[in-house]
Amino acid sequence: MAIARGAGTEIIRTAQFEDINNTRQNLIVGVQHHIYTVLSVTAFCLARTSTNGGWLGMTTFDAYTGTTAQNFYFARVKCDAEETFVWNDKISFNGYEPNWSGHSGQMTTAAEQDAISDQGGSVSQLLYFSTDDANTKFDVSITFIDQNNA
Repeated sequence: MAIARGAGTEIIRTAQFEDINNTRQNLIVGVQHHIYTVLSVTAFCLARTSTNGGWLGMTTFDAYTGTTAQNFYFARVKCDAEETFVWNDKISFNGYEPNWSGHSGQMTTAAEQDAISDQGGSVSQLLYFSTDDANTKFDVSITFIDQNNA
């Protein structure tokens, strides 16, 4: 039986990614009018060189400067080989950026706050995991809630 994904649905999703190294792997690719709540990200370090590690971040709209497609990092993963990093703080984000035309600079009004929530732009927001080095490798698992408000 297929999972219902229509407007007004809320589903739990999960995905696993093996051997992420020296690249940026999208964990969630935003869809317009969706809200994502990350429940957990687990990263098992397979190998690590020197001081290298991983990053948990987003490509997102910056409401401080009013700038599109900014890289926003919120976790630096520096565990040794055969250790596990667990992110289980809850965060939520919109699937798409706002339509920011007619606004400039940082969010300062309720109308600008509404524009962010309305997701009227054309740029998808992304949650990703990346590493610093080809010899630094992680297996990553993510669990999240996908709310479809289309």
